[in-house]
Amino acid sequence: MHISQMPSGAPSGDATAPAVNTRVALAVVTTVFFMWGFLTCLNDILIPHLKAVFELNYARAMLVQFTFFGAYFLMSLPAGRLVAHLGYKKGIVAGLVIAGIGALGFWPAAHLRIYEAFLAALFVLATGITVLQVAANPYVALLGPESTASSRLTLAQALNSLGTAIAPKFGGMLILGGTILSAEQLSALPEAQQLAYRGAEAQSVQGPYIGLAFVLFLLAVFVFLFRLPALTETTEQADDQKHTLMDTLRHPHVLFGVLAIFFYVGAEVAIGSFLVNYLSMPEIGGFSEQHATNYVSAYWTLAMVGRFIGSALLAKFPPRTLLALFALACVALLLLTMSGAGSLAVYSVVAIGLFNSIMFPTIFALGIERLGPLTGKASSLLIMAIVGGAVVPFAQGLLADRIGVQHAFVLPLLCYGYIVWYGLRGSRRDG
Repeated sequence: MHISQMPSGAPSGDATAPAVNTRVALAVVTTVFFMWGFLTCLNDILIPHLKAVFELNYARAMLVQFTFFGAYFLMSLPAGRLVAHLGYKKGIVAGLVIAGIGALGFWPAAHLRIYEAFLAALFVLATGITVLQVAANPYVALLGPESTASSRLTLAQALNSLGTAIAPKFGGMLILGGTILSAEQLSALPEAQQLAYRGAEAQSVQGPYIGLAFVLFLLAVFVFLFRLPALTETTEQADDQKHTLMDTLRHPHVLFGVLAIFFYVGAEVAIGSFLVNYLSMPEIGGFSEQHATNYVSAYWTLAMVGRFIGSALLAKFPPRTLLALFALACVALLLLTMSGAGSLAVYSVVAIGLFNSIMFPTIFALGIERLGPLTGKASSLLIMAIVGGAVVPFAQGLLADRIGVQHAFVLPLLCYGYIVWYGLRGSRRDG
């Protein structure tokens, strides 16, 4: 994949700074993709942990994802305005700082031992990641020729997937490493021991998240000190007509792209959120929660591998065709997940990660295609649609409480069905 070097007169993150090779700029920004992938996937470990500690049902446990991804819906437009004011580089720095503050919030949440306090910290953390998404996704897509935008963004997202692949193992060791007592075992303990146990389990998330806060602040300093191209010609600063969000949504490929992001993120997050509980079922894998995290890691590792492969494929084949084919493969694998048992059910659900790989970056690149100064507004709308990661897992949690975890996978199956249509028809600029 060829990424051209910025001409000597191109703008940079500093008005007086010399031009920066876009390969170097891309390498810097992809470290941000790694961090938000890591933080997002850590929720898949946090959910079963908090579910056990606070004795939650599936629907209430999914409030973790509802809160985290709900921040995308509530904070995406404010994040867009912040990035429009600050520019891409300072927007990325601001996102890292806000995310770091959210990670620090796990310290008082663990001391309070209140489920809602964890949700509040997650909301702040997710707000920071929302700012990162609004700034970094279009920035990478615009760092080179439009014809290779999907390929370039898929490559950057591969580093995001590296973060999601590492997070389950990290969380499994540090968060799920202890023995989780059942409700019956806990009730058999004296009240003082019950309180001590709940406190210790709640505080087991403190260390990992405090460490993550430190890393986020360091990364913010690193990006701030690095000179990055500004690309102001594709921001609202270059929009003389001051278009509105409705002007952006009048482009059908943007509107359908917003829905595609909603359904894709919802399906991907729902599957990841239920993997530990699904694989622990006796008729599926019968694994312990800690052992099941290895398969969660495999799910996200396959997404990373698929993105490296997909980046090469997208440079040679039409992105719309590949998107439809990959979504169709997910539909087929989910049918096996819902009807199978044992190894077949285990490997079919984990394999979905491979075909998830190109979906987000491809949908995103198609959604901002040839929009010029409207790119920032389209980016905000597409990032807002990540709220699907809040709605779909919660809805699947409600289904799981009623029809069982295995049959509840019908919901992501329907989501992928829409993406098949989007790739074949909805992403085309003629509507």
